[in-house]
Amino acid sequence: MTLTDGVRIFRGGTAILPDGLLEDAFVECRDGKITSVASRGSVADRSKRVPENAEIIDLKGGYIIPGFVDIHVHGAGGADFMDGTVDAVRTACRTHARHGTTTLFPTTTTGTCEEIMQMLAACSEAQLNWTVANGSTIGGVHLYGPFFAKDKTGCHSPEVCRDPTVEETNKYFKTGIIKIATCAAELTGAAAFYRRALRNGCLITCGHSNASWTEMDRAFKAGMRHVDHFWCAMSSVSSIRSRLGVPMQGSMLEYVLSNPEMSTEVIADGCHLAGELLQFAWRMKTSSRLCLVTDSNRAVDCPPGRYRFGSSKTGTWFESDGKAGWAGNGSLASSVQGMDHMVRTMHRMTSVPLHDIVRMSSLTPAERAGVAHQIGSLEVGKHADLVVLNRNLQVKHVFLRGQRFKT
Repeated sequence: MTLTDGVRIFRGGTAILPDGLLEDAFVECRDGKITSVASRGSVADRSKRVPENAEIIDLKGGYIIPGFVDIHVHGAGGADFMDGTVDAVRTACRTHARHGTTTLFPTTTTGTCEEIMQMLAACSEAQLNWTVANGSTIGGVHLYGPFFAKDKTGCHSPEVCRDPTVEETNKYFKTGIIKIATCAAELTGAAAFYRRALRNGCLITCGHSNASWTEMDRAFKAGMRHVDHFWCAMSSVSSIRSRLGVPMQGSMLEYVLSNPEMSTEVIADGCHLAGELLQFAWRMKTSSRLCLVTDSNRAVDCPPGRYRFGSSKTGTWFESDGKAGWAGNGSLASSVQGMDHMVRTMHRMTSVPLHDIVRMSSLTPAERAGVAHQIGSLEVGKHADLVVLNRNLQVKHVFLRGQRFKT
């Protein structure tokens, strides 16, 4: 949707670009698009050409960054996308917009075919009728559950995990909204699933899988290029040995680290992964192949307590302690934080440069999802999806298509 809302000028702080920081920045937006990104020193006479009705936003020594892009997110604000209603979709999108996410990819959990189709329909309607008041825009849906290995389900219900079939997956892909597609590589029918997803222009991922190196390589040849939440619900050398015996074989971990075309993602909430693992993932994959994701559930911005993961009627139960979700078996059950928290945690717990952290939460996921020509960085011609952070990296203002989102 194209929106027109005049001219806005951001100045008095630092712009964070994919390759570094631009001090004393001057960022101009007109009619929902970025029209200038420069230092004020190079536009000294620009004030003479600023329209009288332009809104000037003083960054107050803080930062202006591209809006966050979340490719793995289940819900927030008491709602899960699998609730399957437009109201639930909009509740989650508004909540994430308050945390600086301007584009997200609603992510399915395990569920019946009917529940997933209802979720896809609700997301399609919300995407079609989006306004700034609805919060984050929907870049497409991440078809994540139900095609998981039953020994790697995590907090998802194993009862509805299943192999992909042509009949079922055709129903999903025909909706036209799926842009990211996950399937465990070892499942029967996985290769056909990947090929169908590739024809539909999806980012193809492997997750909740106990796949071996050989199975990963077969998936790679079918189009798979990404692995969901690194170190979480994924195979290791020891788990492959338990499954396939000796000789010991490589796992998803080794395959992703050795293949430069593979990307992955981390949940930097401070509970899922320690700082050394976050640092290691960045050093191994670099900011161009590592994404920050929230993998958040409905408990974001909600008090600690008991919640359902997935559908409010049939989803599994988990406990939120205000820091993370916990399944009944003691395993982690997704995060309860927004993307701004992930950025601050990555900055606090690692030595990764700030511009790399912002890239991993904006441009890199946009590139992997195939939408970087429109969003993900402060570049002339892209949508004016912008976030103003203070020096502590806390969200102060959010702009969607150049219009202010009222948090």
